[in-house]
Amino acid sequence: QVQLVESGGGLVQAGGSLRLSCAPSGRTYSTYVMGWFRQAPGKEREFLSGISQYGSNTYYADSVKGRFTTSRGNAKNTVYLQMNSLKPEDTAVYYCAARLGNTLSYVASDYNYWGQGTQVTVSS
Repeated sequence: QVQLVESGGGLVQAGGSLRLSCAPSGRTYSTYVMGWFRQAPGKEREFLSGISQYGSNTYYADSVKGRFTTSRGNAKNTVYLQMNSLKPEDTAVYYCAARLGNTLSYVASDYNYWGQGTQVTVSS
């Protein structure tokens, strides 16, 4: 019943920026902990960031801290991932996810609903 719709992926030069969006479909998401993950070919699904139910707390993987920022904020409860200073090694499929619990988690299996993924490609 809970559906997540992602957008904002694409091709960007190294050093550039992209903003990913994760929007609700048929429901509101303000009560859900949200996370962002990515997966490159041949690699494990990697945690990137998490945001609490009402946006007061965030946490980040060391690999993206200082470059990526997640936030909540519009009437449709959209969650964003602002990605700056992108590197070729950031190339991956990016996923948003929603968790029924009310605590933050960096474990993919703790999330109950997933977006379809959006491709981000960073060229050198």
